[in-house]
Amino acid sequence: MPSTKKTLHFLSSALVTSISVGVMGYCMSTQWAETTMECTKSGESFTNGSAVITWKLFVGDLNRYYCPLFGYTEEFEVIPKLVKAEEVASVVLHALVLCLLALCLLCSACSILISLYNSVGNPYETYMGPIGLYVCSSLSACFSVLALILFAVNLTVTSMAYKLVKITTESVQADLRNMSTEMMLGYYLVLLYSVLSLAAIALIYMYAHAAYTHRREQQRPTEDAPKEIMMY
Repeated sequence: MPSTKKTLHFLSSALVTSISVGVMGYCMSTQWAETTMECTKSGESFTNGSAVITWKLFVGDLNRYYCPLFGYTEEFEVIPKLVKAEEVASVVLHALVLCLLALCLLCSACSILISLYNSVGNPYETYMGPIGLYVCSSLSACFSVLALILFAVNLTVTSMAYKLVKITTESVQADLRNMSTEMMLGYYLVLLYSVLSLAAIALIYMYAHAAYTHRREQQRPTEDAPKEIMMY
């Protein structure tokens, strides 16, 4: 049976990782960003309207205010709408973001299982020991940061926001300019998920370092013994 100290460290790691999974689950269901742009009727210079797109991972909301005429509100599914707008690069990047977040959840699940296994057993030298947890939690943190980067690039570098507004104005064409994007709660919660994944690693590293130090102290070379004892 593992020691009480080991059990507490690994159970704490499992708890922290479980919290991170809950954070990830919530952030995947809430708003990630809001894109705003000025809008006028094509050929006019006076700006009297705007378009606002609120992004979630799977659905979004488009609100046009006098852009170019009157108001318009639509809830849309992100990937099908991007396909309709013929934004191939945006579809690929958004699909990659979803895949990376799914991999984060898978790696976190593995980390929880490994932590629980180590809290009741001693597979210390195998891939089911601390090394396995280091790998899974590190991958979770790396995948989540990469997903954040790809999501931000997709919003700021590609023209998907412009295209989505353009295809809803139909026959009355609009001029769009001065686009700005603000990241929202869902986006920043992924950073918290990354921090919690690293915290799970830190908890196990603290235990592993303490255990290594304890073993070194027990295996002190004989030259550290008193000379009168060595004579015998």
